[in-house]
Amino acid sequence: MLVLSRKSNESIMIGANVEIIVLNVEGDNVKLGIRAPKEVDIYRKEIYLTIQAENLAAAASSHTIEDMSKLFKK
Repeated sequence: MLVLSRKSNESIMIGANVEIIVLNVEGDNVKLGIRAPKEVDIYRKEIYLTIQAENLAAAASSHTIEDMSKLFKK
């Protein structure tokens, strides 16, 4: 893990096109801004983990073609 110290209005670069900017620091809270291309998905970690779990559950489900065709007939 890389650990960096940054002050308000300072930033770090991830690769050539993702910039993380420290916007504000108040006590234990840090407000960050992220500049990245539109094709880069950015999620809070808890949301990302939820998406991954839902994707795994969907991939593991065993629906038949008949089950799926019933959904489209409704």
